[in-house]
Amino acid sequence: MESTDLLMSELKKIEDWENEQKDLWFWEKIGRLPFKLLDKITPKFIQEKIRLAIDELGNYIQTGGQYLLKEESILKKFSPKEPLPGHEFRIEDLNQVPLGKMDEVADEIKHSRTKFATIQGATTGIGGLFTLAIDVPVLLGLSLKVLQEMAICYGFDPKEKTERIFIVKCLQFSSSDIVGKKAILEELSSFQQENRNNQMISQLQGWREVVTTYRDNFGWKKLFQMIPIAGMIFGAFINRSSIGDVAEAGQMLFRKRRILERINQLENAR
Repeated sequence: MESTDLLMSELKKIEDWENEQKDLWFWEKIGRLPFKLLDKITPKFIQEKIRLAIDELGNYIQTGGQYLLKEESILKKFSPKEPLPGHEFRIEDLNQVPLGKMDEVADEIKHSRTKFATIQGATTGIGGLFTLAIDVPVLLGLSLKVLQEMAICYGFDPKEKTERIFIVKCLQFSSSDIVGKKAILEELSSFQQENRNNQMISQLQGWREVVTTYRDNFGWKKLFQMIPIAGMIFGAFINRSSIGDVAEAGQMLFRKRRILERINQLENAR
C-alpha cells in the first residue's frame, strides 16, 4: 500500500485542483444572468423536462430509483486474474487496491463517458428545440451514472443513502460558481468525521437547493442547443464539457476521501 509521504503528495495535488476552481468560465458567467429571463425564453415543455429531472434527483437520493447502478461491470475491472476459490470480489475489497489502479480505472471510465456524451449531444442537437427534450433526462442519467462509477472506483457504495447525497453534492459542485464550490467543499469535509452520517442525512431536507442550482446552470447551457443543425455543435460541446466536469469533480472528491482514509489508517497503525 502507499506510504504516508506519497498519499500526502497526492492529497496536495487534489487541494491544488480545488484552488483552481476559482475562475468563472463563460457558461458560469451566463448563469449569473437573471433567471426570470430564463423562465420567459425557455419553452414550457423544456421547463417541464427540467422539473421532472429535479424530481428524479429527489427520488435518487431516497431510493436510487431507476438510476441506481449495478457495480458488477466496474468491479470486473479490479478483479484479480486468479480470484480466490469461493470468494466474489466486492466493493469492500477495493480498500486493498492500490490508489494507482483506482486512478487507472477512473480515468478509463471518464474518457469513455465523455466520448459517449459528445456523440449523444451531437445526435440530439441536430433537431434543435425538439430533440432537446430527449437530451435533458439522458444527460442527467449519464451524470449520475458516471458519479456512481467514480464512487465505486474508490471503494464507496452508491447503494448507501449517504453516498447518494455525496453524489448529488458532487453534481452541484460541478455546476456551481466560486462561492458555491467553496461552500460545498466545506460541507463535504464532514464526510471525514465520525458522525458524518447524521450530518449528511440532516442536509437531505435542503436537497431542492442542490437541484435548483443544477437546474439554473443547466438551463442556460442547453438554451444554445435549441438551434436546429447548429445545435449539433453546441450539443456535442456542452455535453462533453458537462460530463467531463462531472467526472472530474467526482474523481477528485472521491479520491480525496480515499486518500484521507488511508492516511488515517496509517497514522492509527503506528
